[in-house]
Amino acid sequence: MRPLSAEPRYLHRDQPRAAAPRAMRRDPAPSRLAYRLERLWLTPLVRAFTRVGVPVFAVTLGLGIWLGDEGRRADLMQDYQDIKTVVQNRPEFMVSLMKIEGASPEVDTAIRAMLPVPLPASSFAIDLDNYRDTIAKLDAVRDVSIVVRSGGLLAVRVTEREPAILWRTVTGIEMLDETGHRVATLLDRAARSDLPLVAGLGADAAVPEALEILEAAQPILPRTRGLVRMGERRWDLVLDHDQRILLPETEPARAVERLLALDAAEDLLARDFFQLDLRNRERPTLRLSASAMDTFKTLAGQTIQVKATP
Repeated sequence: MRPLSAEPRYLHRDQPRAAAPRAMRRDPAPSRLAYRLERLWLTPLVRAFTRVGVPVFAVTLGLGIWLGDEGRRADLMQDYQDIKTVVQNRPEFMVSLMKIEGASPEVDTAIRAMLPVPLPASSFAIDLDNYRDTIAKLDAVRDVSIVVRSGGLLAVRVTEREPAILWRTVTGIEMLDETGHRVATLLDRAARSDLPLVAGLGADAAVPEALEILEAAQPILPRTRGLVRMGERRWDLVLDHDQRILLPETEPARAVERLLALDAAEDLLARDFFQLDLRNRERPTLRLSASAMDTFKTLAGQTIQVKATP
């Protein structure tokens, strides 16, 4: 059936046709808000903050809220310590043996007593740097190296100081190395009779010079009793028969060489004197002993009497 309101199929020639409605065209331009948001999104700082900063902030805020409870924090720390203990106490990290090389029995005993924890122990429980510094503080130790080797072995290699000279002080006798560093205390001089002896305040600070003097005095070492530091600035060479050689402050070894030359030429050291002063290079001074002085006076008096006789 056709609707009663259908448009007439035919119109009169003079009747105008109704105009068709015009379609609305959409404006392609964005709105002002959309434009500003788009421009803001193109800013590198905003994009980085949105992609990285916001998630990080959200995660941090969540962790902060979760860790804000003291009980949760305690449980977390306890779990961490338990896991750490289990890992550190695994067999591959355990140290059960200790090997010390290059140490004397006394130093060996001292090093073992300094071990911070008894063995067997985890290698994480041994602070190797601190343990090395502790061993290096021993007077007899010059250098030390520590390494944990496979098989649970703690290897300690020690280089000890070699005693080069003895230093007599008011409290006893100290053994020193070639640099003057203390090695150990000597209870009996006879125990190291092979080492030369020095005495006097500040003698330990001038050990290299003392060794140089003794090296120059090799021909008379059997007669040498030692060196005495005078005023912390120069040396006296002490010989047997209470004879003393006063050496200058500068180049004392050269002075000893000149002394040996005089002795070879004039048999100077065989004379009866108690002091030979070499501090003045141009004028050595010889002080005779009391008996030699009496003999000299007697001979001088006889000479005068002979000259006075007509």
